Amino acid sequence: MDADLDTLATALYVTCDDLLKAHPERVAPRPAGGFATRISDAEMLTLAVLQALLGFTSERRWLRYARAHLLGMFPTVPHQPGYNKRLRALAPTMAWLTRTLASMTSVGDDDTWVVDSTPVECGRSRETAKRSELAGWAEYGYCASHSRFFWGLRLHLVCTLHGVPVGWALTGAKADERHVLCDILTGTAGIAEIVAAGPHLIIADKNYYGRIFEHDLAEAGITLLRPTRKGEQPRGGERFFKPLRQIIESVNDTLKGQLDLEHHGGRTIAGVCARIGQRVLAMTAAIWHNDRLGATIKRSLTAYDH
Repeated sequence: MDADLDTLATALYVTCDDLLKAHPERVAPRPAGGFATRISDAEMLTLAVLQALLGFTSERRWLRYARAHLLGMFPTVPHQPGYNKRLRALAPTMAWLTRTLASMTSVGDDDTWVVDSTPVECGRSRETAKRSELAGWAEYGYCASHSRFFWGLRLHLVCTLHGVPVGWALTGAKADERHVLCDILTGTAGIAEIVAAGPHLIIADKNYYGRIFEHDLAEAGITLLRPTRKGEQPRGGERFFKPLRQIIESVNDTLKGQLDLEHHGGRTIAGVCARIGQRVLAMTAAIWHNDRLGATIKRSLTAYDH
């Protein structure tokens, strides 16, 4: 196989189709007596991944492009309202497929994880913050890396050293990162079994601190490595894992720079969740395909984004 978009699309479609046939409960049931869909869920998921990889932030432009260039692979391309509705309904399926594809890679069982959160801006004007359907969930927060305030959400991501997502969550901008990490570790399907299988390391930044917090992680078999905070005694081995902290920053840069995370365009809770899940799935699918090809750099999207 080659590292090109057509090959990835074919492999992903076949895998999605097989997985959904084996696990029909992962797709929301359709109403009895309803119209039969002309495009399958596996095709919809593949279309969503290709949209993210090719950098189309507008669904209308993407579907026009698909009709002009991809009819050989997708004989039926839905109109924008139907496409949007189907993707929102498939948001839980995308999250499940992300975990499944990650488990199918040779690097998905790494026992060292990195964790961080990154801003997901949802608007800039005061009127947007007051009138948006996201108001109440989205809120004002501070982005230290850019030294600015923003209105929106935060994507909390736990991934392996190769960038394979282990778990993720969307929260308000002010959510406590420690509480969210605990929720990801206890609430994401499959993570509890992974942690129980053996000791794990989590590399985090200074915001993941606290004796009770670290004690709870230790009780679960997780060792936390983080930089020393002001006023603390020096923590051992800090200089060795500091370069690994840059991995999560690189993963976030992939999501933002190549998969347009901050240009999601979602205006409702369901819409934002679907679009963020679409981008996390696209990155996972690329890693999964590169791993099958035996590529040295698993998270490279160069072969798929043009």
